[in-house]
Amino acid sequence: MTSSRRCNEEYAWNEFDPESYLAHNYLVVCDGDRKILEFARDFFVRAFAADPGRTGRRGIDVGTGSNLYPALAMLPFCDRVTLYEYSQANIDWLTRQRAAGWPSWSQVWVRFWRLLSQRSIYAEFAAFPNVELAECVDLVTGSIFDLDASIRRWDVGTMFFVAESITPRRSEFVAAVDNFLDALRQGAPFVIAFMENSVGYQVAGKHFPAVAVDCDDVRHCLDRRASDVVVERFDAGENPLRDGYSGMIVACGRIEV
Repeated sequence: MTSSRRCNEEYAWNEFDPESYLAHNYLVVCDGDRKILEFARDFFVRAFAADPGRTGRRGIDVGTGSNLYPALAMLPFCDRVTLYEYSQANIDWLTRQRAAGWPSWSQVWVRFWRLLSQRSIYAEFAAFPNVELAECVDLVTGSIFDLDASIRRWDVGTMFFVAESITPRRSEFVAAVDNFLDALRQGAPFVIAFMENSVGYQVAGKHFPAVAVDCDDVRHCLDRRASDVVVERFDAGENPLRDGYSGMIVACGRIEV
C-alpha cells in the first residue's frame, strides 16, 4: 500500500538554521541573486506602470525563510505583505527580526535595496525601507500544501527557491507551484525563482531535499496556468553558492483562471 504521507513532511524543517542560511547565501550579493532581483524589479515596475503605488494591494511571499529580497521587491506596490513560512525556526527568526527593526538590514539587505533603487519607484519609496517593511509585514505559519485555493487572496506574489527545494518528489514540486498560483487573484503578477538541477543542500550540517528541475519543467507548470510567461536561466558561474546545482531559473507572468 502506498503511503499518503508527503515526503516533504519527513524532513526536520523546524531545525532549519536561518542564521546559517543567511550567512552562507546573502552576506554577499551573488551574481545569480543580482540578476534575479533585477529581473523581478523590472517586471514589477512594468506590471504596475499604469497603477503605481500601493493602492490597497496585498502581496505574499511563500517560503520566506531568511531571504527578504523577494518581499522587498514587492514593497512599494503593496499595503500589506504576507510572509508565509512553514518552519517554526524561520518564523521565530522573522519575528525577532521584525520586532528589532530588521537588524540584518545594514549588514545584508541594504545592498539588495540599492539594486532595487536603481529604479525610481524604489528610490523614492521610503527613507527607511526596513521600518516600512516591519510595519506592513504579516507573518503567517503554514505549509504551501495547505494554502486555501478556494480564496484567491493576494494581488501579487513571489516564491523564491521553495517549490524545488522542499521535496525530492516531482509531484510535490508541481503541487507547490500550483498552490502558489491558486493563492493569487486573476491577473495578479508573480515572480518565481528556482535552483536548476538541484540535488539537495546542507544548512548547518543538516541535509534538506530538492528535486531537479529545468526551464522546460518551469514552463510546463506555468504555461497552463498563466499568461505572458517569461522564463530566464542564469548559469551557476565560476563561484557557485554550493555544490549540486547547475544554475538559477526565474520566471514571471500573470495569473489566468
